[in-house]
Amino acid sequence: MIDKQNFVEFLVSQDVLKFGTFTLNSGRQSPYFFNLGSVSSGASYARLGAAYADAVLQSGIEFDLIFGPAYKGIPIAVATSLALAERGVDVGMAYNRKEAKDHGEGGLLVGAPVTGRVLMLDDVLTSGKAIRGAAELIRAQDAEIAGVVIALDRAEVMAEAEQTAVAELAEELGSPVVSIAHVSDVLDYLQRTAAEPEVLQAMGAYAQQYCAF
Repeated sequence: MIDKQNFVEFLVSQDVLKFGTFTLNSGRQSPYFFNLGSVSSGASYARLGAAYADAVLQSGIEFDLIFGPAYKGIPIAVATSLALAERGVDVGMAYNRKEAKDHGEGGLLVGAPVTGRVLMLDDVLTSGKAIRGAAELIRAQDAEIAGVVIALDRAEVMAEAEQTAVAELAEELGSPVVSIAHVSDVLDYLQRTAAEPEVLQAMGAYAQQYCAF
């Protein structure tokens, strides 16, 4: 089983998970911010890939290919494919470009042929734009979306939505969306580490107002 508290500690240590006041793309003011792009060393990517690989295997999702949506999903997919290979699961890995290349091999897709059951990996769902765009490319190859694995489920319900971004995407794709950690794990981490009262209060208020558990 994945030690979720250990994973959250890793995210904090890498400045992936920060606390303060942040404006999200939606315009919502959030007391925390998540940016997996802050991971920047070989050892850190090895640890990240191991966490994703464990989540992938524990999910029970059957897949033939790992896919990393551009851009943050690309290093995640590479790190995860390496970690899976170490665990005896050696599968192809592919990713997409955001703009088609008109010379050389050309096209939008890079890596292994996109066929069979494709498992997408990304950091965190906000709008889900990158995942949805990648899903269109995958289906255009007559491949199947096996599922999606992300690092953190913010569990937020956006304005006028009836369910969280994760639940909405899973329903739209017709495939499971699995997260390594959940916003509740972040709250547990803050309580366990005796975080500053204002941080705990802000996180608790935000979760109560916007999150579905």
